[in-house]
Amino acid sequence: MAFEGLADRLQNTLQRIRGKGKVNEADVKEMMREVRLALLEADVNFKVVKEFVKKVSERAVGQEVLKSLTPGQQVIKVVKEELTELMGGEQSRIAVANRPPTVIMMVGLQGAGKTTTTGKLANLLRKKHNRKPLLVAADIYRPAAIKQLQTLGKQLDMPVFSLGDQVSPVEIARQAIAKAREDHHDYVLIDTAGRLHVDETLMDELKDIKELAKPNEIFLVVDAMTGQDAVNVAQSFNEQLGLTGVVLTKLDGDTRGGAALSIRSVTNTPIKFIGLGEKLDALEAFHPERMASRILGMGDVMTLIEKAQANVDEEKAKELEQKMRTASFTLDDFLDQLGQVRKMGPLEDILKMLPGANKIKGLNNVSIDEKQIAHVEAIIRSMTPKEKTNPEIINSKRKQRIAKGSGRTVPEVNRLLKQFEDMKKMMKQMAGMQQKGKKKGGFKLPFNPF
Repeated sequence: MAFEGLADRLQNTLQRIRGKGKVNEADVKEMMREVRLALLEADVNFKVVKEFVKKVSERAVGQEVLKSLTPGQQVIKVVKEELTELMGGEQSRIAVANRPPTVIMMVGLQGAGKTTTTGKLANLLRKKHNRKPLLVAADIYRPAAIKQLQTLGKQLDMPVFSLGDQVSPVEIARQAIAKAREDHHDYVLIDTAGRLHVDETLMDELKDIKELAKPNEIFLVVDAMTGQDAVNVAQSFNEQLGLTGVVLTKLDGDTRGGAALSIRSVTNTPIKFIGLGEKLDALEAFHPERMASRILGMGDVMTLIEKAQANVDEEKAKELEQKMRTASFTLDDFLDQLGQVRKMGPLEDILKMLPGANKIKGLNNVSIDEKQIAHVEAIIRSMTPKEKTNPEIINSKRKQRIAKGSGRTVPEVNRLLKQFEDMKKMMKQMAGMQQKGKKKGGFKLPFNPF
């Protein structure tokens, strides 16, 4: 995940000041020197770093901080607030036209992931906002672009408007908007041409499309891994087109995160979405405050809750809670729950969203092997319905059959059965504690952990 190097440096620096009963100007100065280095190493624009350090320093040496009961924590609060402000303050929401369709122009250089991001955005609009988007293939210069968008349309079961590569992009946009009105689409996503670098021909064409389509949004798609170059590209496009938002792709890669922290300040253009993987659902709305929390190791509970709400079946969750109380949880239920948790994304990313996760030694280097989870699933699927309901009947002969059927070993089958038994005991204890808590008005689980 992006920001890991920056996050480690900032968290270590802030940890030293967190518990201090007294903080003076020298402490703040020393801390800000470390913060400055950490930001510069993360490839944040040097002017942005200078301004950020100045703002934090001024607030951190103010009377309200130095004379407060917990000055160390107050300083951290200041850093979080300024980091949030640096990235835009609050979430910048996607536009909605007064009269549909809402037109979005997707622009950017070749290789930034523009066409894929267009598909991801259409998917997000349909899934999270219940919209009906139309994808428009207006990149007539890259032969694979039209085909790529059509393939994405098939995968998403979503219409793609194309007039081939012999019609001008302006005409394609005109006809696409007319078609969207006719078929009652509420969003039109125009995938425009890119170049290897910003040039006059590209900009002239994009200006022509803008003039005709009168887009409600112009989103620049940039590769976060290009660091400072992403900021320069954003500046060029913004000067020529007047961007309304930026979509940062590959923020899950080995990137130092400088682009995410610089773009808003340098271009005054909000980051609207971030790409966190290759799958078509790996696009998220950008929340500056949540990202600041992640960087400072404070977790990101809101995103975790949203992921759970989007991927966990509520009825099944209630059913599982009932089974947990009555200790009738089976291996089939475990398999089902495992599948629902996996839908939320890579497990190590989910763990890192928990508050205080940064204090768990080695978590940043944790890599949960998805293959191991697949092995567990294979073992359970090799069991008979009776075995899944009553695992205690699984004797050595049955274990050999299950191991053979799943392509795993008998020790692995034993390990799974032992873990499942331990988990059932723990669930029974927790259910008992929750029941007591209800009677006494005391302890209560805030959510179903399974």
